[in-house]
Amino acid sequence: MKPGIHIMKTKELTKQVRDKVVEKYEAGLGYKKISRALNISLSTVKSIIRKWKEYGTTANLPRGGRPPKLKSRTRRK
Repeated sequence: MKPGIHIMKTKELTKQVRDKVVEKYEAGLGYKKISRALNISLSTVKSIIRKWKEYGTTANLPRGGRPPKLKSRTRRK
């Protein structure tokens, strides 16, 4: 990567967009066509479809990481 160029993280896609990817995939469109039609990266399309095939859902799955130090009840006070 060249100095001064930063790759920004983007927000996760909405469930509607992920459902649309799966819908187009089931309709017989290829990854590239889906990617162009919805204006999202090819790798994103691939990962959405891979997750859908493996888990049968397009919902956001829980991620790993350190558990919160404060319980949600304590945090609200």
